[in-house]
Amino acid sequence: MTDLPATVRWQLWIVAFGFFMQTLDTTIVNTALPSMAHSLGQSPLHMHMVIVSYVLTVAVMLPASGWLADRVGVRNIFFCAIVLFTIGSLLCARATTLDALVMARVVQGIGGAMMVPVGRLTVMKIVPREQYMAAMTFVTLPGQVGPLLGPVVGGLLVQYASWHWIFLINLPVGIIGAIATLWLMPNYTMQTRRFDLSGFFLLAFSMAALTLALDGKGGLGISTLSLSLLIAAGAVSMLLYLWHARGNARALFSLDLFSTRSFSIGLLGSLLGRIGSGMLPFMTPVFLQLGMGLSPFHAGLMMIPMVLGNMGMKRIVVQVVNRFGYRRVLVTSTLGLAVVSLLLALVGMLGWFWLLPVVLFFQGMVNAIRFSSMNTLTLKDLPDNLASSGNSLLSMIMQLSMSIGVSVAGLLLGFFGQQHLAGSTGMAANAHPLFLYTYIAMAVIIALPALVFVRVPNDTTKNAVIARHRRSHE
Repeated sequence: MTDLPATVRWQLWIVAFGFFMQTLDTTIVNTALPSMAHSLGQSPLHMHMVIVSYVLTVAVMLPASGWLADRVGVRNIFFCAIVLFTIGSLLCARATTLDALVMARVVQGIGGAMMVPVGRLTVMKIVPREQYMAAMTFVTLPGQVGPLLGPVVGGLLVQYASWHWIFLINLPVGIIGAIATLWLMPNYTMQTRRFDLSGFFLLAFSMAALTLALDGKGGLGISTLSLSLLIAAGAVSMLLYLWHARGNARALFSLDLFSTRSFSIGLLGSLLGRIGSGMLPFMTPVFLQLGMGLSPFHAGLMMIPMVLGNMGMKRIVVQVVNRFGYRRVLVTSTLGLAVVSLLLALVGMLGWFWLLPVVLFFQGMVNAIRFSSMNTLTLKDLPDNLASSGNSLLSMIMQLSMSIGVSVAGLLLGFFGQQHLAGSTGMAANAHPLFLYTYIAMAVIIALPALVFVRVPNDTTKNAVIARHRRSHE
C-alpha cells in the first residue's frame, strides 16, 4: 500500500470536483430529455442533439486543452473551464428553443473540454506513473456522487418544478469549484512549442463533419448530396492531418504516439468501446420513460443502482486487473456489457420491474472496470515527453466516440420506428418492438471491441494501490 502526501490528496479532490460537475450535469440532462422535448415542442428523437452538441464541442476543443494547460498553467485553465461551464449552464436555463439550448450547450462544452482532461493531466503530473491507475480511481470515485445525485435530483426537478432547474443547480457548484481551484491548486506549467493551428483546424473540421453527418436527414434535414459532401470533406480533412503530422515535430498529436503498442490498441479499443457505451446513458432514461411508462422521478431512481455498481467496482478495479491482466478483463467486460445491456431490455419488456435494479447494478459494475482498464492501458506505457499529447488525444477520442454513440442511438431509434415516438408520450406497449430491435443492434456494437482487446499483450507490470487514509504516524 502506498500513501500520498496530504497536499497531493487535496489536489486530487479538486480534480474530482471537476468530474463531479460534469457527471452531475450529464446525468441530469439524460433523465430530463423527454420532458425537455415536450416543453420545447420537439420530438424526443431530435433531443439527442442536446447531448451531441456538448460532447462534440468537447471533442473539437480538446486538442487545445493540453497545450493551453502546459502553456498557461493547469490552475488557470481549470478555473476558466469551471467559469465557462457555469456561464453555459445559465444560458441553458434561459433557452426557450431547441436551437438556443444547443448553442448554450456549446458554451458548456468549451468549458468541459478543459475541465476533465486538464484534471486528468494534473493527476499525471503529480503522481508516479505506477500509481496513475490508483490515483485516477481515487479521483473518479468521489466524482460518482454526481451520477448518484443527478438522476434523482433531475427527476424531482423535472416532475415537481421545471427542466430549467437542472442547469441552474450548476451555478452554486461552479462558484464553489472556482474558489477552491484558485485557493488550493498549484499552477503547473511546462515549456511548450508553438501551437499547431493548422493541425487543430484540420482535426476539428474532420470530427465535426463526420459526427454531424451521422444525423443526416433525420437530425439536420440536409439533402443526400450535402450529406455525401460532408462525409467526403471530413475524410479528406483527416487524411490531410495525417499527411501534415508525418515527420512534423510541431504536430498537435505526434505520430510517434503510435509506436507504443499499448497506446495504439488502447486508443482503438477506446474509440470503438465508447461508441457502444455512449449509447447507454441516452437510451436508458428514454427506454424507462417512453418504453416502460415510468415518470422522470422513478426513471431517475432506477439509475442509482447503476451508479452504486460503478462505485463499488472502482474500489477493487486495480486488484482485479492485477489478478487477471488487461486482456482478460477487457475482453470479458466488453462481452459482459453487451449481454447485460440486452438483458435490461428483456427484463423491462417482460415487466419484471423488481429485476431492473439488479441488472442496472451489474451494468454499472461492468462499465466501471471497462472504462478504468481502457484508460490506464492506453496511457500507462507512454514516455513522459508524449504523456500530455497522448492524454489529450485519448480525451478527444473519448468525447468523439460518445457523441457518435448518442448519434447512432438516435439513428437506430429512428430507423426501427420513428412513427412510434414522434410527438408521443404514452405508448409504452407499442414501443416494445422498437426498443427490442434497438437494444439488439446496440448489443452487437458494444461487443465488437472485444476483437481489438484480444490483441492486448500479456501484462508484465502491476499497478500500485493507494491507501485511502493516511497512517496515524504521518
